[in-house]
Amino acid sequence: MHSETDPIGGDEQTLLTPLQFLPGMGPVRAQRFGRLGLRNAQDVMFLFPRDYEYPAPTATVDSLEEGEPAALVGKVVDAEFVSRRPGRSMFAALIQNESGVVRTLFFNQPFRADQLEIDQAVLISGTPKMNGMRMEFVHPKVTLLDDAEDVPEPRILPVYPLSDGIKQSEVRRVVAETTERLADQLVEVMPDSLRHAAAHELRQCGVALEGDLVKIATALKSLHQPESREHLLAARMRLVFQELLVMQLALAMRRRKLTTDLHSPPLAASAIIDARIVNRFPFELTGDQKTVIGEISRDMARQFPMNRLLQGDVGSGKTVVAVYAMMLAVANGHQAALMAPTEVLARQHFQTLTEILAESRVSVGLLCGSLTTSERRSVIESTAAGSIDLLVGTQALIYGGIDFKSLGLCVIDEQHKFGVAQRVALRSGGVDPHYLVMSATPIPRSVAMTLFGDVELSTLREKPPGRGKVSTYLAHDGWKDRWWTFVRERLDEGRQVFVVAPRVSIPTNEGEAGEDVASVEAVFEDLCNGALADYRLGLLHGRMHPEEKQSIMEAFAAGKIQVLVSTTVIEVGINVPNATVMTILGAQRFGLAQLHQLRGRVARGGHEGHVGVFTDGDTSPEDNERLQVFEQTDDGFELAEADFRLRGPGDMLGRQQSGLPPMRIADLIRDQDVLIAARAIAQSMIDADPDLSGEGLGELRSQVLRRYGKRMNLGDVA
Repeated sequence: MHSETDPIGGDEQTLLTPLQFLPGMGPVRAQRFGRLGLRNAQDVMFLFPRDYEYPAPTATVDSLEEGEPAALVGKVVDAEFVSRRPGRSMFAALIQNESGVVRTLFFNQPFRADQLEIDQAVLISGTPKMNGMRMEFVHPKVTLLDDAEDVPEPRILPVYPLSDGIKQSEVRRVVAETTERLADQLVEVMPDSLRHAAAHELRQCGVALEGDLVKIATALKSLHQPESREHLLAARMRLVFQELLVMQLALAMRRRKLTTDLHSPPLAASAIIDARIVNRFPFELTGDQKTVIGEISRDMARQFPMNRLLQGDVGSGKTVVAVYAMMLAVANGHQAALMAPTEVLARQHFQTLTEILAESRVSVGLLCGSLTTSERRSVIESTAAGSIDLLVGTQALIYGGIDFKSLGLCVIDEQHKFGVAQRVALRSGGVDPHYLVMSATPIPRSVAMTLFGDVELSTLREKPPGRGKVSTYLAHDGWKDRWWTFVRERLDEGRQVFVVAPRVSIPTNEGEAGEDVASVEAVFEDLCNGALADYRLGLLHGRMHPEEKQSIMEAFAAGKIQVLVSTTVIEVGINVPNATVMTILGAQRFGLAQLHQLRGRVARGGHEGHVGVFTDGDTSPEDNERLQVFEQTDDGFELAEADFRLRGPGDMLGRQQSGLPPMRIADLIRDQDVLIAARAIAQSMIDADPDLSGEGLGELRSQVLRRYGKRMNLGDVA
């Protein structure tokens, strides 16, 4: 083992040599570099550049274009100080070659006079601009040459993250020297056979790659000191693939653990059972619904729990698929539960199931907070006895001490935080139910393979007939009077309206940030006393008591309230087919996915819907781009991809939400093809060798467990 007392520059340096003992480092500089998260030589080698400076293309004088980076080789033919005033000096030099002459200017750099002497051969690079009739370089990068014919090969320079007291040149030197000296000591985690198979799979996924993935030492050397763009791309591909492979191996191990350690009742869909269920629906299933039902049926027929995420755009018919799955459980002699995020939505699901199963022998129960003590006791006892086949409820299904006689399936609607602990609470006699989690927030493919990598994914894109069209209008303040007139006309026709504001109240502290943000309380008061004074308005926000919120939502659903002024608490969990108009205020403060969820609350019946989108305060170009995308498309999947592209995974998911460590070099937007290849390779590896115990895989296994073992409960961390 390497000693922390090795002399500076000693021959016995290893990957674990502390920073201060690296050549030219010392304690003070090591402390500064430590602020970058570096502790030892290995950390230095794995400090990945955040960007690169690419050399400008060599050009002739007559081919220079204003604003386009370029490099030029020539000799100094004239040089002089235009101004020598201290703090305001200006030095100019004319550079000439066979194609012409350009002027270079340097401000407050008097040393250039000694550097740029007459007949000195130079290579200058920068971005020229036109000054009069001549191209001019201001503060170009200058490389002195022995001869104008002796032009050095242009270099690609890495750009590293910095901290106070550290220069880019210092980081480049330390990283380059350390990598060159110690990279060959790294243990190769990917054997030759794996690098060959990975390269083949990458090409199958459309990635341009020649030969096998390079070895780790080669990759790091080329990453930090690339000889060419080709070498840099090959290096990055190796490192990106490795990072994504480690993550996908962890997810594949997690999937296998779920299938081997847990047991569920097999619930088969025979031809007779399928026909009986489908005949219950008073409409034709869409093609997507039939496909997804097939996927779910195959999962539920197995002896280990289905763990499937059903994602679908607003109005794509997810509930119908859930009903099929629940009826399949009942047909096999087991119970099913459906958990909704709000009591209003739970009651709507209960009503839907009751109508579909009318005149059948299937018993449907409802468990929610507003039940009386005796009603609740009756539901609990009936569930335990098995006389209730389908139980619909809220979180009370988990935390209310409910015992099922034989729970075969649990459906979770619009619940993003339903994790392992909640699943354990629903186990019955050591047997796990099958799980179907539904989400109306479409997820980009690469995100789904990351965030939900241990979950099988089904998608509904096709919308059933009968949904009203929704028109979206990106408006400005000058439209408000016309918009409220339009709203009143819809109300007079008997329709209902949502008005959404981004916050509950205006800050009381004078000068507090955000005073220009639309407040739901202020909007409610203004509308009651102004544009909608003649109509029945209700106010809804998250600070209200749960019973008060429930009462307001029920009144709106029953038509007693015509206009619901609300925050985003209506984003999910409320279904009012008569609501056809929505006004969104302060729209730039919402993400695209959230805006789309809000829009999905209107036109849930057959009437045409209208959404007016208003901003408050100043909007950035990025905000305007997002809102224009929202106005132009109502496809939730297109919006999800756009949101991912514009905001990135960090903003979109949140690191806490994802539960996964951040990517160090991979980019889920740019590297989707690599991710697909990594997932395929990882699954095939775990299928063949579940514990990664094969020859040459020990270090790879250790890396998987170090990074993901605790997060995914994969076993002992190496």
